[in-house]
Amino acid sequence: MRRRFSSGASVPGIAAVVLILTSCSTPQTRISDHPDLYQSLSPRDQALVSQGQIRYGMSRNAVWLAWGSPDSKVIGNMRGHSTETWVYVYYATYPYYYPYYGPYGPGFGFFGDPFYDPFYYSLIPPSIPYPNKTVTFSNSRVMSFQYLEPN
Repeated sequence: MRRRFSSGASVPGIAAVVLILTSCSTPQTRISDHPDLYQSLSPRDQALVSQGQIRYGMSRNAVWLAWGSPDSKVIGNMRGHSTETWVYVYYATYPYYYPYYGPYGPGFGFFGDPFYDPFYYSLIPPSIPYPNKTVTFSNSRVMSFQYLEPN
């Protein structure tokens, strides 16, 4: 007997894939979607934005074109001036295997009691968020930025 593929189950799956693929934004897609913002930048900033880089003194629009929308914004005050810090979050996925000594000697596998282990039955490994990039503005200009370089 052949199984029929349920179209009702495929619609949410296809919608999720389309949403994920369309939400991925690069400097090139942001530049092509907003050419007026890109053309308003200096040639030096245009070159940096095209490479996804920023510099001290750059405008918010230039940073948005280079790095995209931040995951969160932090309002603050530094030396009597109001500041706004954009935080970009990266999600790292790590395998959930720990070394253990079982009844047949050393090996790798799940460690601990599965009833107390929240990830034991999950097919999706845990995703750990951490701030990957930050940029701080004062008077709508970059006053500092930080990013983690890939290994």
